[in-house]
Amino acid sequence: MGKEISQAVIRRMPRYYRYLGELLDEGVERISSNELSVKMKVTASQIRQDLNNFGGFGQQGYGYNVQYLYSEIGKILGLEQQHNIIVAGAGNLGQALANYSNFEKLGFIIIGLFDINPNLKGTTVRGVPIMMLDELEEFATTHKIDIAALTMPKDTADPLANRLVKLGIHAIWNFAHLDLDLVEQDVVVENVHLSDSLMQLSYNMLQNQKEHHKEYQKEQQLEQQKEKKL
Repeated sequence: MGKEISQAVIRRMPRYYRYLGELLDEGVERISSNELSVKMKVTASQIRQDLNNFGGFGQQGYGYNVQYLYSEIGKILGLEQQHNIIVAGAGNLGQALANYSNFEKLGFIIIGLFDINPNLKGTTVRGVPIMMLDELEEFATTHKIDIAALTMPKDTADPLANRLVKLGIHAIWNFAHLDLDLVEQDVVVENVHLSDSLMQLSYNMLQNQKEHHKEYQKEQQLEQQKEKKL
């Protein structure tokens, strides 16, 4: 059995891939863990530990070959192959996903959009036609679907997710604001709760404000002490 990699490490891998891609665009051929740590705001030790989970890839005294490391992380993330995606729910969020062209650069190709609104039938988003959900089964028989992005309202998300699983789709990118209750457990689900992310941002903003307030109070106390001495 292979070594189990923590989710914290896995969450950092796309960041490594993104930063290494930027370095390639800048013409950088090699980089040390210390230099990469400055760019990523992760300690050099953490970077080395993360990459050692997958074999290391570095050479002492030389650092990392940027092109090689970029390619290897791409393989780890499964980006060397194309992934076909359908979007179930072609409202504002679903259409925004379909309009994001950078997915294609990573090998994620949106091949179908589905909705229940008859007014959307036949309209296209970046050349992809919007079909009705009752056409989903027929579409699945003629197309290879790797991932389903679920952007339907929460009250319809569970039955639709189980319907997708029955069609043989084993990866769901879930934007519905609930944790899916799937009958079939052999399914990979990535939950994206946008409001959770916004609440985390609010918390961090509040903590930042408190920290600045503390620093301001210290400065005021120091000024008062100086005035008393004078």
